[in-house]
Amino acid sequence: MPEIEYFFAAHSAFAYLGSARLMVIAAAANRRINHKPMDLRQVLAANAIAPAGPRPTNHVKYFFGREIDRWAEAREAPVLGRRPTHHDNDMTLANCMLIAGQASGAEMDRLAHGMLEAHWREDADLADRDTLARIGDRLGLDPAPLLDAALTPEVQAAYAQNTSEAIERSVFGSPTYFVDGDMFYGQDHLEMVERALQHPFAGTWPPD
Repeated sequence: MPEIEYFFAAHSAFAYLGSARLMVIAAAANRRINHKPMDLRQVLAANAIAPAGPRPTNHVKYFFGREIDRWAEAREAPVLGRRPTHHDNDMTLANCMLIAGQASGAEMDRLAHGMLEAHWREDADLADRDTLARIGDRLGLDPAPLLDAALTPEVQAAYAQNTSEAIERSVFGSPTYFVDGDMFYGQDHLEMVERALQHPFAGTWPPD
């Protein structure tokens, strides 16, 4: 089945805000979502982009406050109304649980959405194994094999490969989507993703 490549991190606000819409778009186009969880901190660092903390206060309040609130309302994706308590924790386990799930043939769309939603609606700690297990149980998945596999060398190598690939392909944030090689950054470009699936845009990415 043709794909939409989806580079994201399990705790990304804007990945959450676009997650349900992405699933609708993919289903309508008969495309599989190829989930590629990445180490967002490494991707930001490779692009010389500061994490939210060191940025100017007005920038943080706008992009990680007002923008989240507005898009949450527009997408009907409720949020906490503040930064999740555990947002700065290491997301390796969560991202790698997703990679293990995709490798095992688990229903990845629901698992990825379930993690994002739990973090931004319920203040879930995605670095906590028991929390991730509860999310899996709630979705009707058996979380134990996925969590056991998450930190194996094979899955860790896949995580590193996703991150390296993201950097090599000029990804600079989460979420980023590729439609037949054309890159779209940010959930606010999902309507352009939808259009590209029907009528590809002229030109190529990256530009010559």
